[in-house]
Amino acid sequence: RYDLGEEFHLSDFVKEVNHTFAEVTQLCGDLMDFQPEGYAIDKRFPNIQYIPEDSSVRLREQSISWSREGVAQRIRLSPDITYVLPSGYKVSMVRRSVGGHWRLVGNAAEGVFCHKPCTVSGGGKSEISKSIRDAILAGPVFVADFQGDMASAEKILQRDFSDRFKNPPDVKRGRGILDERRSLGSVIKLLTPSRAYTDEYNEWLGTIPMHVRDLIFTVKRFYQSEWEGDWGRHFSVDAVNGHPGKELKYKHQKLVAQYLRVGFTGDGLWRTFTLRKDFIPSVKLQREDDISASTVLPSSDLPYLKKGEHRPSLKFATNCEYRFFQRPDDAVLRGYDKNAEADFCRQNLFASNYHPLSRREARDEVDDALQFGQYTAKLQEVFRGFLDDSNRREFMASSALPRIVDGKPTKNPRYLQNRPDVEDAKGRYLANIGTRLYRRVPLGQAVLNPVDAVLAGRRNNPANAQSGIRALAVYGPIHYQELPELFMDFVSSLTGKSPSTTGAGSEGALTKGPFNALLPVVDLNIALVSYMLTSDDCFTSAAGYIGPKYRVNHDISLLIPELWARMSARERRADYLIREEYLEKVDDFDHAGRSILAGRLGYRITSRFVLDFFGRIFTNPDSVIPEDMLKPELQGIDDYVDGVNNIVETQQRIAGHYFEDGSIDDAIPPLRALLHIMAHGEFEGKTVADPEIRSLFDCEKVRGQHWYQDRLKAKQVRDVRYLENQAAYMKTFLEKETHREEAGRLGLAKRLSKVEDELTFAMSSDYIGSLDGTIGLDCSLEQSGTAEGDKGEDGS
Repeated sequence: RYDLGEEFHLSDFVKEVNHTFAEVTQLCGDLMDFQPEGYAIDKRFPNIQYIPEDSSVRLREQSISWSREGVAQRIRLSPDITYVLPSGYKVSMVRRSVGGHWRLVGNAAEGVFCHKPCTVSGGGKSEISKSIRDAILAGPVFVADFQGDMASAEKILQRDFSDRFKNPPDVKRGRGILDERRSLGSVIKLLTPSRAYTDEYNEWLGTIPMHVRDLIFTVKRFYQSEWEGDWGRHFSVDAVNGHPGKELKYKHQKLVAQYLRVGFTGDGLWRTFTLRKDFIPSVKLQREDDISASTVLPSSDLPYLKKGEHRPSLKFATNCEYRFFQRPDDAVLRGYDKNAEADFCRQNLFASNYHPLSRREARDEVDDALQFGQYTAKLQEVFRGFLDDSNRREFMASSALPRIVDGKPTKNPRYLQNRPDVEDAKGRYLANIGTRLYRRVPLGQAVLNPVDAVLAGRRNNPANAQSGIRALAVYGPIHYQELPELFMDFVSSLTGKSPSTTGAGSEGALTKGPFNALLPVVDLNIALVSYMLTSDDCFTSAAGYIGPKYRVNHDISLLIPELWARMSARERRADYLIREEYLEKVDDFDHAGRSILAGRLGYRITSRFVLDFFGRIFTNPDSVIPEDMLKPELQGIDDYVDGVNNIVETQQRIAGHYFEDGSIDDAIPPLRALLHIMAHGEFEGKTVADPEIRSLFDCEKVRGQHWYQDRLKAKQVRDVRYLENQAAYMKTFLEKETHREEAGRLGLAKRLSKVEDELTFAMSSDYIGSLDGTIGLDCSLEQSGTAEGDKGEDGS
């Protein structure tokens, strides 16, 4: 989402878009009622309106205007309506979640599908789809000395910045801070220390007070070109007791700064940081939580994909749940988790591990005015309704009051949340229509949304000798691992201590240990083939702790989707991030005479990543993620070493199980080599660093491997057998005289003909080609298949 300021015209914002309103009428005209002025109203949701490509939107006038056949047209801009342009770009008039100021907000036509697989308990599965809005705090924009700060800001605005680089670029662009060609993000980078800048320039940046920097960012956020030379008159402060006040105003309205928590200090205090003046939380449509089903399809067979889609195969995932079993950790802070409090206002709520409040206890809660006033207004009404004389219920529950266990509140309260994407029908519809218009997908054709980003989560903890829990906080905020290191992690799925668990340890392959009816090696084979076919890069985020020093809970988990939504498809690719030094490799090292296999951690983000990408969210990104958070070993090398050893030893122990039960024989060659290395340190005399081992995981070669072709052949055999069984069953049904009428009603003869056609194709040599790029069938399943298992099975 984008802060569009007070005026917006799409051609000024996204110049390469060439969609027209005439196209919309041809493409999706059946969805809308057209108006004489030249716009349209959605038939299903009247508060969705479609406007022409030349529309100009003005906040101050609350108007939208365009030209139709040479005649100027105009409608009123309403905060209750979402306006959709022919490109699928959406514009709305929105009041800030904190601060109350209105602004024009733009929503991108297409979203980013963030998929969070193989995430351990407490790793942040739910947080990837929770809005960050509830975590945002509000406060005034502060100035220490209005006149002095304005003068300091003016001096900085007039500065020549061309001398800042150690190695100046060949072409000096000479853009000033207020130049319309320079974005707010560029200004933030300009005023943030960098290795690329000279020591003198970095020292000068250190002399700028934080509130003066914030003032400059505020001026840049609101600046308009017609202000040239006179920007100062648009900002002011009130007089308080005869002296200039400290709260900045813009056009006589008090400005509000937004802050976000990112972890805690050692004393348990919140680490809060200022958000960019143009930051708008992303709109999230929850597609998954705990249980999903997925498949992989070759992209060459799929129409109307996202522009620039480069992956040979794509993963599609769908939700298997109607309700989510949520543990709202921050709901114990009254008023913080507004979604959880709204859910606790429902009549039809299933909750466990919450304290049943009696009338007396509810009365005590209401009488504690300081605490009670922090609840949302709706939950306050629930309390009052419960205490009303007309109420006959004996107990109620509050999201802030978990059940008391052993004299203290349990850390694992749960409730069933209705799927947000089911309840928010308009949001789901808008997401679909935006993508349909942008890709020009005709009605009747499905809008395909494959996984765009794979973002697994970890649960980390510091050592706790009393509980017998070893250190597991060696990961920075974000890591990337290539397939060998990633699947070492997936095989063991090691988790730290979390409220969801009774201890730390392995949750089984792909975190499915307690739930899997298949041998783990089968799922690992399928998952690895999936990653190799799609060439998806997997990034992991940290929850719980980063090193023993920084407790972050789920604050990083909440941030990750905001970061990825603000990155281009190229920027989300690991090869680009490595090449541009946004990621650095973690290497093995020696400590106290032992080799520490820290290379298992893969790559981690650098200060450059923080500056460029966190800088799209925060005004002072370098302060959000300090160096010892990027490099947890700086917090204590002994804890770091023990944490790495904990990972390696667990991986060795878990890999040994595949040799003990014989399932190592069913592993596909890359996985078999990996399990040998995990358990024994080598495979045929080679380690994970050897090129021969790493080439086994080459995504570009997987389709040509004999073991992959065997999977496709096994799938063909299973599909043929399935179709033969179906055809035989239908024929038997049709042959029965007593079933003739029912067979006619079901159209069984036509269905049989279709199955026979499918069977003919499945038995042909072309069928294998049609399966190329899919996961096929695990050969161990085909070998162990039984007649009973074939009945009604689709082989997928």
